[in-house]
Amino acid sequence: MSVEVGDTAESLKSLDLIWGAKNIGEAVNLEPRKAFHALETGAIPAKKVGGRWVADRESLRLFFQDTAK
Repeated sequence: MSVEVGDTAESLKSLDLIWGAKNIGEAVNLEPRKAFHALETGAIPAKKVGGRWVADRESLRLFFQDTAK
């Protein structure tokens, strides 16, 4: 399978990323300190990129949808 440059650019545009612990916390209805703790302990699916937390909105939705079952 080959990946074209245009394909990569399109897929990057379609990502719905949330940057920063505060913004991720707002998206999942957590106070900033609780969100930061959840991120640091791995309780929320996210990664650190360049020293900042980043999470995919769809991954968060699926994670919380699965944990609610």
